[in-house]
Amino acid sequence: MRILGIILLVVGIAMMIINGFSFQKTENVVDIGPLEINKKETKRVNWPVYAGVAVTITGVVLVIAGKKRSD
Repeated sequence: MRILGIILLVVGIAMMIINGFSFQKTENVVDIGPLEINKKETKRVNWPVYAGVAVTITGVVLVIAGKKRSD
């Protein structure tokens, strides 16, 4: 339980610092024999800051709960 809390804590802080990421997707548009036309499209994945806050709070709660159980 405590290890999961620490992992969630780190991920939550990272989510608050980094608001998202982008990646390129290559799509085959036309493929006629030796002729090939590709399309590169940049996509972006974003998450709100409050999601990072929620994950961080969950991590803190799990760390505290793990400490109380081990005492």
